Amino acid sequence: MAKATAEKQPARILIVGGGYVGMYTALHLQRKLRADEAEILVLSPDPYMTYQPFLPEAAAGSISPRHVVVPLRRTLDKCQVLVGEAVGIDHAKRTATITTLATREQGTGPIDIHYDELVIAPGSVSRTLPVPGLAEHGIGFKTVEEAIGLRNHVLEQLDIASSTRDPEVRAAALTFVFVGGGYAGVEALAELEDMARYAARYYHNLEPNDLKFLLVEATGRILPEVGEEMGVYAVRELRGRNIDVRLETRLESCENRVAVLSDGSRHPTRTLVWTAGVKPHPVLAATDLPRNERGRLRCRPDLRIEEVDHAWSAGDAAAVPDLTAEREGVECAPNAQHAVRQAKTLAGNVIAALHGRPLTEYRHKYVGSVASLGLHKGVAHVYGRKFKGYPAWFLHRAYHLSRVPTFNRKARVLAEWTLAGLFKREIVSLGSLENPRAEFELAAGTGRQPEAS
Repeated sequence: MAKATAEKQPARILIVGGGYVGMYTALHLQRKLRADEAEILVLSPDPYMTYQPFLPEAAAGSISPRHVVVPLRRTLDKCQVLVGEAVGIDHAKRTATITTLATREQGTGPIDIHYDELVIAPGSVSRTLPVPGLAEHGIGFKTVEEAIGLRNHVLEQLDIASSTRDPEVRAAALTFVFVGGGYAGVEALAELEDMARYAARYYHNLEPNDLKFLLVEATGRILPEVGEEMGVYAVRELRGRNIDVRLETRLESCENRVAVLSDGSRHPTRTLVWTAGVKPHPVLAATDLPRNERGRLRCRPDLRIEEVDHAWSAGDAAAVPDLTAEREGVECAPNAQHAVRQAKTLAGNVIAALHGRPLTEYRHKYVGSVASLGLHKGVAHVYGRKFKGYPAWFLHRAYHLSRVPTFNRKARVLAEWTLAGLFKREIVSLGSLENPRAEFELAAGTGRQPEAS
């Protein structure tokens, strides 16, 4: 008599994070694995992936906010997408403790889900310092909501400056302080400065030169990724646009809307943008997985997490050895270029592990960097060659257009760039979008009614 055999259940692959690594890993897995081989579950706090290099252009109005994000459910149609967050992971038991919109609404508390393979890629969060007043007055620049909120805020400051007779309020409204000289800070500053000075011409009592932009950087250079020579050029370009660049300077305080710098200067301002670095996501500390001194997960070259099996990581959350470096002990930089390529290797290795095949080590030599300094301006260091001005700006757009996921998004972004070249900038502030119920609450609370005829 033949012995009945139980059907083998598909392996459950849990991907924590819907950013570069999470989305691209899931995309590769769904293309290569059948439904009877694996069940792919993507856990993300948002139902979309944000293409962060486009945030400065979204803030400046060159790209619509909805085209900066990639909807996960539409892109990952063969995966289960769960909007929620991991609050703890017990890999010894292969269990993740998560909260979702439903658990918060129901008040039932976190729930546990089981997995067979874990890909943990929650990315990073803004790294803040205990600067007095920063929590109350600082503005971040890491999400599409922050980018659009900052655009609305900047335009609102022009409205305030235009309509006040108080010189102190006017000066503070027209002073914009950006802290951090990396990609996020420099590109956000450059794009918003372009947009704000353009918008100023439509105010009867404002001139573009009335606006004051200040970049504060604690080290002696900005944009270290593009090399020292291009970094020096970027400083010269920004200062040539009347932007005050303070190197080797720190923000000491921003209480009472006054930015106090380590050089002793004081700058009353209503706009302080904080882009001074990132740190690993807090969920990493709520796991039993090994981390390094910086809080990132220690990984092998094949992207498995050290000391454990069936757990993988890449991107900002992972400390991955750089096998292409000239000396030992160097780790891959936590940037988008590595994250996208690591995701492909990671997905291939997860499939290989499921099928019992050998794993591949991640190797990718860093090819260079590109950065925008506003419309038609930029710097680039690619394959050893240096570019500046319009060629660098064109390379920046071409590269990121090739990298943004899905043909749908590429076509929409290209169409918006084309239209932006034919028509004038949009300079409308839609700050009320951030509190859409304000008008209704006012009407309901005050009993405001239409006047009787």
